[in-house]
Amino acid sequence: MRTRPFGRLGHEVSELALGTWGLSGDGYGPVAEAEVDRVLDRALELGITLFETADVYGRGAMEKKLGARLAGASVRIVTKIGTLRAEASDGPEPAADKRFDPASLGRAFEASRERLGRDKLDVVLLHNPSEQVLRDRDAAYFLQQLVTEGKLEAWGVSAGSHDVAHRAIALGADVVELAYNPFASRDLHRLSDELAVAPTALLARSVLAHGLLTGHWGPERVFEEGDHRALRWKPNELRHRLRQLDALRPLVGGEVLSLRAAALRFALANALVTSVVLGPRRVRQLDELVREAGPGPRYLPDTALADLSTRLKRYGIAP
Repeated sequence: MRTRPFGRLGHEVSELALGTWGLSGDGYGPVAEAEVDRVLDRALELGITLFETADVYGRGAMEKKLGARLAGASVRIVTKIGTLRAEASDGPEPAADKRFDPASLGRAFEASRERLGRDKLDVVLLHNPSEQVLRDRDAAYFLQQLVTEGKLEAWGVSAGSHDVAHRAIALGADVVELAYNPFASRDLHRLSDELAVAPTALLARSVLAHGLLTGHWGPERVFEEGDHRALRWKPNELRHRLRQLDALRPLVGGEVLSLRAAALRFALANALVTSVVLGPRRVRQLDELVREAGPGPRYLPDTALADLSTRLKRYGIAP
């Protein structure tokens, strides 16, 4: 497993991280506990040293699982706080209540610390705050104080937009997490100049766009109950998005054996990315992703990337 510098923190982490939202059962339906254990164990065997979670994944169950399963391992855990998950939703994801006041964050931090079984946490991110939350600075200052007190190694923001990520970097965030894939690259591209000089680690999430970029679906794909994608895309929209995959097909060839490999390598090819957050729910999926990442740079041929922006625009995607 190749590694990359983890921002200003002075150590390196694996360029592939294991995200645990899918394993928690929240986003795609339940996963057997034994399979969760196998995925975590296999990630360690493969040399993955960065694990990403949140206090709401499985209503705290994923933090407990990581705390127990990774105890004693030389890994770092990134968790997110600031979201209270409700039971039901009319949208693509379960309804959520955001709480970024210092008192609420303090309770969430202590609960995460207890579930993870660590006196000092590695990385804590504000979980998708608004730009106004960062303008107010109270939430950022609260996490910065935890770093000063020695209770936390690094703080940051899981950002839903360029503006939020930009403000997080300006506030000195150690880590920023941002969606990044060929269909959603604009935010990171707009931050390129800042990230080139800021000692901020960047975690790239949604690199497969919730499975859309695997190229495995047909136009009549139906998602099962409990899968957030059933509400994320209406049938006509999904068929349109699948047609847009044609913009990526020229990336496939040679060592790049599939659209999934192309999407993964697209994220890895960006030198600003510290680690790509994967979301496998089975050991087989994890093994395939690690294999498809390839032997290292160059992840994609320069010629294939040179024309990608033009092709994306042709299919109505603003890169």
